[in-house]
Amino acid sequence: MHNRGLIKFIAIIFALVSIYQLSFTFVANKVKSDAKTFAAGKPEREVKYLDSIGKENVFNLGFTNFTYDEVKTKQINKGLDLEGGINVILQISVKDVLKQLANKSTNPVFNKALADAKTNQQGNQSYLDAFYEAFDANSNGSIKLSSPEVFGNRNMQGEDGVNSDMTDSQTKKVINKKVGEAIESAFRVLRERIDKFGVTQPNIVKLGNTGRILVELPGAKDVDRAKKLLSTTAQLEFWEAYKVEDISGYLQQVNDVLKKTEKATAVVVAPKVTSKIDSLLVDKTTKDSTETKKGNDPLIDKMLAFGQGPTLGYFSVSDTATVNAYFKRSDIKSLLPGNQADVKFVWGKVSEIDVLNKQLVDPTRATGSKKMEAVELFALKGNRTNTAPVNGDAIAEAKDAYTQMSKPCVNIRMNGRGTTKWGDLTTEVARTKGYIAIVLDNTVHSAPRVENPLVDGNCEISGSFTIDETKDLANVLRAGKLPAAAEIVQSEVVGPSLGQKAIDAGLTSSIIGLLLVSLWMLIYYGKSGWYANIALGVNLLFLFGVMASFGFVLTLPGIAGIVLTMGTAVDANIIIFERAKEELRAGLSLDEAVKKSFSWTGAMRSIIDANVTHILTGGILYIFGTGPIKGFALTLLIGIVTSLFTSIFITRIFLDRAVAKGTKLEFVNSWSKNWFTGFNFDFLRIKRGTYIFSSCVVVISLVSIFFVNGLDEGVDFVGGRTFQVKFEKKVEPSAVAAELSKVFGSAEAKVFGTDDQLKITTKYKIKEEGVSIDTDVNKKLYDVLKGHFSPDMTYEKFINAYDGKELGVLQASKISPAISADIKTNSFWAVLGAMLVVGLYLVISFRKLGYSLGAIAAVVHDVIFVLGIYSLCYKFMPFHMEMDQHFIAAILTVIGYSMNDTVIVFDRIREFLDGNRKGNFNQIVNDSINTTLSRTINTSLTMLLVLLIMFIFGGDSIRGFIFAMLIGIAVGTYSSLFIATPVLVDTMSKKDKEEIDARHAKANA
Repeated sequence: MHNRGLIKFIAIIFALVSIYQLSFTFVANKVKSDAKTFAAGKPEREVKYLDSIGKENVFNLGFTNFTYDEVKTKQINKGLDLEGGINVILQISVKDVLKQLANKSTNPVFNKALADAKTNQQGNQSYLDAFYEAFDANSNGSIKLSSPEVFGNRNMQGEDGVNSDMTDSQTKKVINKKVGEAIESAFRVLRERIDKFGVTQPNIVKLGNTGRILVELPGAKDVDRAKKLLSTTAQLEFWEAYKVEDISGYLQQVNDVLKKTEKATAVVVAPKVTSKIDSLLVDKTTKDSTETKKGNDPLIDKMLAFGQGPTLGYFSVSDTATVNAYFKRSDIKSLLPGNQADVKFVWGKVSEIDVLNKQLVDPTRATGSKKMEAVELFALKGNRTNTAPVNGDAIAEAKDAYTQMSKPCVNIRMNGRGTTKWGDLTTEVARTKGYIAIVLDNTVHSAPRVENPLVDGNCEISGSFTIDETKDLANVLRAGKLPAAAEIVQSEVVGPSLGQKAIDAGLTSSIIGLLLVSLWMLIYYGKSGWYANIALGVNLLFLFGVMASFGFVLTLPGIAGIVLTMGTAVDANIIIFERAKEELRAGLSLDEAVKKSFSWTGAMRSIIDANVTHILTGGILYIFGTGPIKGFALTLLIGIVTSLFTSIFITRIFLDRAVAKGTKLEFVNSWSKNWFTGFNFDFLRIKRGTYIFSSCVVVISLVSIFFVNGLDEGVDFVGGRTFQVKFEKKVEPSAVAAELSKVFGSAEAKVFGTDDQLKITTKYKIKEEGVSIDTDVNKKLYDVLKGHFSPDMTYEKFINAYDGKELGVLQASKISPAISADIKTNSFWAVLGAMLVVGLYLVISFRKLGYSLGAIAAVVHDVIFVLGIYSLCYKFMPFHMEMDQHFIAAILTVIGYSMNDTVIVFDRIREFLDGNRKGNFNQIVNDSINTTLSRTINTSLTMLLVLLIMFIFGGDSIRGFIFAMLIGIAVGTYSSLFIATPVLVDTMSKKDKEEIDARHAKANA
């Protein structure tokens, strides 16, 4: 080997750099371990400990020191499936941004286009592109985007803005830029929020130009709090609120109108008029009775309790949508007097109240009271422009504090302009001793009474807050408001105990896989197997070194990629060693056999072709994959490159050294000398039988997929919510599913791993947006399942994550229909693209279409075979076999490995056809397959071995993923021998076959 010294130098430097980079991971893990010990199970203490030592030196190399903050930026980061925490994808509402840019235009074409864009948006299509299509279709040339009624308004005019002379294409460029700026603004606001959230190493990334933002909060425990922090728009407004006596007359009129339209149902009630407020709202002509009709007072009956001051009344959360619908009716709106025409009805926060006869009471003084969960209804003095007198732009500073009664609150200091506006507003309200409603994201948090004008620019937001809520509120107000609503379209919550189990499973499978592969190489290849094992060890060192150097994230599928890398790393050595054995049998010396094996006409061509197909499929998987799947693809790609280097160069160094020393190498052990040799099977003679068998399998698979069982499409493809719930004892899945279906409409429960653990799936309210919806679903899940737990299982224990958690929700995820549509589209193009790209490469490499057709036929066969197995077996297998992103990753991996086996055979066929081997065309093809059979068996055997280890020890969450690859690689080995090669033979022209026969006959005459 030329430049052996340079290769050694590069390898040594690379190894030292890898060790150096990995040392930071070990140090960071040691510090985190110390923090956990100090925290004693309290996450906030752990965070404070790590924050306190951020600037302290924790790593001394002798010539330089590193602080903990520096060390943690250089470590290998663990994904949330290993670390535990919360992962969400936020969709910034481009629709809201467009409304703001159009100055809330009322143009019917514009608003119809906004609505149609939401309805017609296709998978992978941005909302903005869908809006442009809808606008063109609705306007039909009647109005331009640059019209003053749309984007040519005063707010959009000026430099780099929109003017009425612009064409639609010119206006689109401006809109695209403005929308991009809004998303960038949202990104900055969210980054500032999560920096103050209190978790170590939060991560936030913009996902291309989709308007989506990925946020990862490792170690986050409080699910509802984290989601609320991320999706809160922080639209703070201050409005004057009507007093209940100002609006009660209108409410009574509304009630009277509703009597005529709402259906009455008989209920037992006993109304009592006991206060002035009651008398304003209750129909005085109604007589007391023990039985009346609900609907006789449709609005009043929905009040849990009467209000006072700025509160109109207290309502059940479940009735808010109905009450909102009442106030939106045109006949109801027409009842408003002229001076109240712009009133805004807004709800307050959910709180618990004690009620007796529709009166708020002190439960310690009133007997017979009932505790209820309710929301207050407020009426705000709106205006034609719907603009608050004072808003969040007036804030200069916000900090969490305590009231004089020692209750959590947020103190606000306004800027100069805000102070003036605040003074004007409070002066006006103080004249009538009225109330100012403090509204955050269209929810009233408090409505204090104003006795005197407030001109110092200070304000206090108080109410039923917890300490964490005031901290988060102050945080979001300081960070600023989001330019548009941010909806959580995908989320995943992983408990820390589940993450630790994943680490343990991954570590166990990796060690066992490494030991078994190494043992096989020693058993089969003897002393040369030691060289391959050393190269494998160096390969793993390089792989982890690269990951640490570039700050890549390690996920559970990534660990699976590392285990697969062990198989690919020895694959190249197997091809080299098998070629060397052939050359030794042909009479070459050891030195000549080694050189021939590492030459382009020896093993290198096959190795390069096989690994290029891997790289192409891995690259497509990385482009189209998301989250952990992207981590799997990245690990696989790095592993391919490092294994090529170590197999070709590190192994070569040891082999050349052995040759120079005169060491006897036969690339076998005495007992394995005759394994997988002497094959002389006529593969082409049975091609009709294999065609029939494979055709039957394909037909059965397609019938099952399209007409019988279908496929078990996971939430990745159809949208929905999943919860992994661990119970205290064995539960019956069908019984749990029936209980949940009563509340969710439909739900599915399957055993996940052990019989005391279920994977629950539902589409309940998946199309509805908002953190409150997610919280509502979580609470309903708890209410249904709490009967299966001991009485001390609270909602917080059930839903939130904490160290050592063993029961309740261990993992939860949500995928909206929009995200699932994108995933399905990406999956289709990923699989199709992988086939086409690899097929094109084979055409270029082999320069004959037949090779590509044979390979594509084998791959299509393998994919349908795996899909068929999943369709036929998912209903009774003891592990989940869902169609999800993991499954698509498995399919793409199968495509790569199927191509690998096929390429090894095709390279030998090409070599023999281009050479002077004796025999006719069919004999030469059969000889090609037989002489590479030991390679095919060994490479497939090592891959199946490591996959089997991952299947057994890798954990429940990736078992279905690994099973797909197990089946795929086994079938891929079959198809490379019995499908790809026969198709190659059958698609080769008769003229080419006759030319090959004639050439070989002449050469051997």
